Amino acid sequence: MERNIALSLMYVGTAYHGWQVQKNGVTVESTLEKALEWVVGHPVKCVGAGRTDAGVHALRYVANFRTTSSIPCARLPLAVNTRLPDDIVVTRATEVPPDFNAIGSCLKKEYTYRIYNSRIRNAFLVDRVWFYPKRLDEAVMQLCADQMVGTHDFAALKSVGTETKTTVRTVYYFDIARDGDLIECKVCANGFLYNMVRAMVGTCVYAAEGKLTPQDLPHIMERRDRTAAGPTAPPGGLYMSNLWYEEDVL
Repeated sequence: MERNIALSLMYVGTAYHGWQVQKNGVTVESTLEKALEWVVGHPVKCVGAGRTDAGVHALRYVANFRTTSSIPCARLPLAVNTRLPDDIVVTRATEVPPDFNAIGSCLKKEYTYRIYNSRIRNAFLVDRVWFYPKRLDEAVMQLCADQMVGTHDFAALKSVGTETKTTVRTVYYFDIARDGDLIECKVCANGFLYNMVRAMVGTCVYAAEGKLTPQDLPHIMERRDRTAAGPTAPPGGLYMSNLWYEEDVL
């Protein structure tokens, strides 16, 4: 009897070319599938909650796969983790309904972007943050972030990449907070466009530098002009940090 299994996992994305299987380059998906195949004894195809890019991390991530193996869900994480590198960890396995799909069943997602805002870099945060030595005013960044909350056309805040039917998305919150030298940008939406979070963060940084004002944002988004917004922030500071499903999979 075939079962549909959802896996909750975390990973450091530095060594990988993103989540999705590629012809050239090691990815999180391909690494996980090889480990799962060894454990369940047959070929496996995973469906992931989103296409995180090369160098992007996940504090929480969900993928599902189908198997005829009878291995109990309680044993799956430990068994799979013995076949995974140290930078990918399965934390939970849950049997889900046949129609569950890690990306299609996801109600909303949260990403966290971390900026290390200090004149001196931190050796332990290499590839885990955007090291930004020029002092940033997080209050100005928040004013800019506030302009992006709600339902908008985010074409001005995406990179050229995967085509989508619509560039309209709903952002539920975009909160920016400083703790010492660390600035955390948390953004939650019903979906994200290619590089959208990194462009949003880069635009907030531009506002803090005075290269645009928070009041410019509605006009920039209305014009759908990517060149008028801020840069795409580096991938190393980005983490998928939360996911919401009707099912209890996390």
